[in-house]
Amino acid sequence: MNAYKVEATLTQDGTFVLEGLPFRSGEDVEIIVLQKTHESWHSKKTDEEYPLQGTVIRYEDPFEPAVSPAEWDALQ
Repeated sequence: MNAYKVEATLTQDGTFVLEGLPFRSGEDVEIIVLQKTHESWHSKKTDEEYPLQGTVIRYEDPFEPAVSPAEWDALQ
């Protein structure tokens, strides 16, 4: 299924017109109507929601083993 997004404003209660859609006459389509909100899911988050955003992360030896090879026997 291909999706095509268009925004429209209701002209009367429950009425809107969609023009210029990229579909041919007689083609079956499915219409889903969502109310547009002022704050969407991808809106900018505040610093309180992501307190570590912008902090420096540094990995000393990212590929170094967590346990030294000499201590492998202690793990068994």
